[in-house]
Amino acid sequence: MTAQSSRDAAWRRIESLGREESAGAIRPLFAADPGRAARMTAAFDDLRIDFSKTAISPEIHAALLALADAADLDGFRRRFFAGEAVNVTEARAAMHMALRAPPGTPMRAGGEDAAALVQAELARMRGFVDAVHAGTLRGATGQPFRAVLNIGIGGSDLGPLMATEALTMADGPRLEPRFLSNVDGTAFLRETRGLDPATTLVLVASKSFTTQETAANAAAVRAWIADALGEDAVGAHVAALSTNLAATAAFGIAPERVFGFRDWVGGRFSLWSPVGLVIALAAGWDAFAALHAGGHAMDVHFRDTDFAANLPVLLALAGIWHVNGRGLPVHGVLPYDDRLRRFPAFLQQLEMESNGKSVRRGGAPVAWQTCPVVFGEPGTNAQHSFMQMIHQGPMTVPMDIILARTAQGGRDAAHAMLAANAIAQAEALLGGKTAAEAEAEMLAAGMDPARAAALAPHRAFSGDRPSIFITMDRLDAFGLGRLIALYEHKVAVQGHLWDVNSFDQWGVELGKVLAGGVLKEMQGEAAGAHDASTQALISWFRTGGA
Repeated sequence: MTAQSSRDAAWRRIESLGREESAGAIRPLFAADPGRAARMTAAFDDLRIDFSKTAISPEIHAALLALADAADLDGFRRRFFAGEAVNVTEARAAMHMALRAPPGTPMRAGGEDAAALVQAELARMRGFVDAVHAGTLRGATGQPFRAVLNIGIGGSDLGPLMATEALTMADGPRLEPRFLSNVDGTAFLRETRGLDPATTLVLVASKSFTTQETAANAAAVRAWIADALGEDAVGAHVAALSTNLAATAAFGIAPERVFGFRDWVGGRFSLWSPVGLVIALAAGWDAFAALHAGGHAMDVHFRDTDFAANLPVLLALAGIWHVNGRGLPVHGVLPYDDRLRRFPAFLQQLEMESNGKSVRRGGAPVAWQTCPVVFGEPGTNAQHSFMQMIHQGPMTVPMDIILARTAQGGRDAAHAMLAANAIAQAEALLGGKTAAEAEAEMLAAGMDPARAAALAPHRAFSGDRPSIFITMDRLDAFGLGRLIALYEHKVAVQGHLWDVNSFDQWGVELGKVLAGGVLKEMQGEAAGAHDASTQALISWFRTGGA
């Protein structure tokens, strides 16, 4: 049997198991195996993932591991960490792991000494951060910086924003962080409101320094500084996270304030790079370093651990089962920690930009569904919004539930309430409630029998709704880094199994290219051919509906 036929056979086995009548049943698996919860929980130090509340039986588990073997996941993993060009459409490595590796770790990307490049830039970043925090690096008026405004979009915004919020929410920031991403003018007004240009440090995060939205926002903030402090003050207040030294110099940014990274760092994997400078400025260098240490710990676990106990691999395989075995196209993320309130949005880009592809690496169409729609919000807020649909809607939606055992902020009783809700949600999704049980509860409470019978269907829950429970002792900087890297590697594994390139994003380009032409037409500078609807919208904008 050839490698391709073996892989195809493994896929057919997953799909066949998913068509069985009992494929979605979870409760019978607990009844048949009293030790299921322990057997279906995998751990790496204090990070534990409980897969038991999914319909993955021992037979399905074996079939998923067989798929990993048939797809030569181990070979991909070796090539990935060796810095080979796993980004096949752009002929690049994907070596974001080098960004968080300790000094002296041998890591290469496309022949480059990736580790040496990273350590040199990290040293420059630390010197910059230390100088800002010590007050030796100040603004044009001689005042110390009190706020940092990060201008970026996509990976230059979502990851740094998520991590900065998570690491500063409990104890407060060293510098007040603001994030400007949307080109909408109201976003500029909101993010600059209350800021003093004289005490604001601006970071422009754009590898090419030509990203349309970032360039427009950077120009607006530049004018905001120049209007308040004078044109000569701009250079004292702006740093760039870019590789385009000519463009940053034209903007007025000195070379010593430009921090770069190579093209083997994709945007959605870049918070570990100079793009994460805002994290260090707001949360402190120690927190930034601990974030890196947590990410590296997960790298080592993923690189060296057998698939049967490998957390990113097991998480990826559970997703493969839900998407391709069970045909479930939506996936929810429910972090029971308000510090992770932007984590679902971060995962939306990480997962859907990486694996939202319909073409295999060789160019042929995929023969299976790839990335699900990812959404989520923090618990317990979500229990009062979309969780109604998750419990009682006709669509089955697998959920990842994330919980840290230890409270921060000194509110132990509140954290116990939070944890109780998280645990109870998973139990409710699994167990459900029959109409007969609901009716018996209402009768026991003294309700009229006819009324109880009429309400029983509305108060019934089908159960057998899958959830994966992810726990850790503490959500500190190390724990956050480990969690982010867990999902990064999950995405890489799934992309390999789906045979798509997780490291390009051509789908981002078309709309942006077309927008340039549409903008010229709106400004009366050009004319183009469009479908009737697009032409009507352009005319509406130009003429005000006339």
